[in-house]
Amino acid sequence: MALLHQAELVPSKLEAVAAWAPGQPWFEGDPDRLEKVAAFRLDDPAGEVGVEVLLVRAGDGPVLQVPLTYRGAPLAGADDRLVGTMQHSVLGERWVYDGCGDPVFVATTIAAALTGGGQADEVLQTADGERVPHESTTIVVGSGTADAVVPDTEVVGVRHLEGASVVDAGSCTLVVARTVDEHSVSSLVEAAGGAAHDTTQVLSATWPGHDAPTTLAVVLVH
Repeated sequence: MALLHQAELVPSKLEAVAAWAPGQPWFEGDPDRLEKVAAFRLDDPAGEVGVEVLLVRAGDGPVLQVPLTYRGAPLAGADDRLVGTMQHSVLGERWVYDGCGDPVFVATTIAAALTGGGQADEVLQTADGERVPHESTTIVVGSGTADAVVPDTEVVGVRHLEGASVVDAGSCTLVVARTVDEHSVSSLVEAAGGAAHDTTQVLSATWPGHDAPTTLAVVLVH
């Protein structure tokens, strides 16, 4: 379950992304016209790290996938993966990281793809403390099966390419589509550079106005 707070964020998520993303090799479009297309949450089993995937468009550019993690303290050794910090009116200062460099995003995405999982159930906590179910309009589905074995993972290294990010997760390679409408499963596997693997699983999504399942990521299990 993902617990959301009715809160003010300074800067906003889109402002933080607009300041950071143009410096990334996968970014396309006008950062001054950045808008959210869709979003979903993944569930950190430990309940410590917020994991959110934003689908955004910058002006006339393609739909871009921007996974973010929200932490209550800096992630050790991850200064180069820091998107920025923001003030959360309920939780205080939050450190925002590129999910592709955060071991929690990497682990939860791999687990969802391998086990046929999906987006986290969302609950909104209002200002008066009431908790209300918050329905996600983005539907995420992994291609694996519930009885699949999920190996231990880590972030060994990350390569950012035009249109994709490739994460060496030790026992797996995770390839995240950054330009989501421009990649097929085969093109994402190709982006992994021929990494040897025994199994390939996929994480795909639909969202309002986009009913055809679109590949967000592939997981290559070695």
